Amino acid sequence: MSKTIAMGGSTGMIGTLLTRLLQERGDRVKSLVRPSSKISNHNDGIPWDPAAGTIDREKLEGIDAVIHLGGESIASGLWTEARKKRLTDSRILSTSLLAETLAKLEQKPEVFLCASGISIYGDGGDHIFDEAHPPDNDFLANLAHEWEKATQPARDAGIRVVNLRIGVVLALEGGALAKMAPAFRLGLGGPIGNGRQYMSWIEVDDLTRAILHCMDQQKLDGPVNLISPFPVTNKEFAAVLGRTLKRPAILPAPAFMIKLIFGEMGRSVLLGGTRGSCKKLEDSGFVFQYPNLEDALQKLFKK
Repeated sequence: MSKTIAMGGSTGMIGTLLTRLLQERGDRVKSLVRPSSKISNHNDGIPWDPAAGTIDREKLEGIDAVIHLGGESIASGLWTEARKKRLTDSRILSTSLLAETLAKLEQKPEVFLCASGISIYGDGGDHIFDEAHPPDNDFLANLAHEWEKATQPARDAGIRVVNLRIGVVLALEGGALAKMAPAFRLGLGGPIGNGRQYMSWIEVDDLTRAILHCMDQQKLDGPVNLISPFPVTNKEFAAVLGRTLKRPAILPAPAFMIKLIFGEMGRSVLLGGTRGSCKKLEDSGFVFQYPNLEDALQKLFKK
């Protein structure tokens, strides 16, 4: 039976691919549309303005599911205090508005899925983190924790809420891999810092399939790590990427340069890492198409 889904962040990389996947299986997607949006089909959209705290509540009545993927990019600039506020506001204001509005609907959705991040656990070295582990206390961990807390009004109203703790998404349309690929193609890639920091990654098609799985599986609730079963160190990642592209991957980016150029963002995002577990997702019946890094990269670059 087809469903009607409201989606925030539908024009982003993940949202675009997810919308296509939903439509292919017969579902209808209604985009949450900001005043500045370039989406042409506004008639089928749901107007909202998180900064102003406004949303067309009537158009959310009777929606089957809500997926929210919005949020300003973490790694696209230095973390000045002003930028940290934008990163926070872009997540918390929109999520709070959605959760509070959904809680007041007469015909509430069955499920509210909201993006979060594997960064909630912080940099734990070799420690393996599952969903039961408490949040760390750095900026990214606090940001993810507050983001998840903002969904609470929906949960209190009896809506099933899934917090999608997304890892490093591997795609050529955007994200970390798209930024790294040009240097590696030229033979100028290599580990970042000492290369021992873990990368909990997921191939983009597996990610969109996992989000749909979380939407459809009623037994899934609360935080779910959306990462592959086999996290790798940054050094391992560089080696596999170089091998995939048939290029050397031996030129390291020294830690002091990363700290000098990128500041706190570099220390957290590039030099830090998290080794997560996806057992909760797999125990619910999800099967990865690309669980191994080499297979995922071969698929992406072949495409």
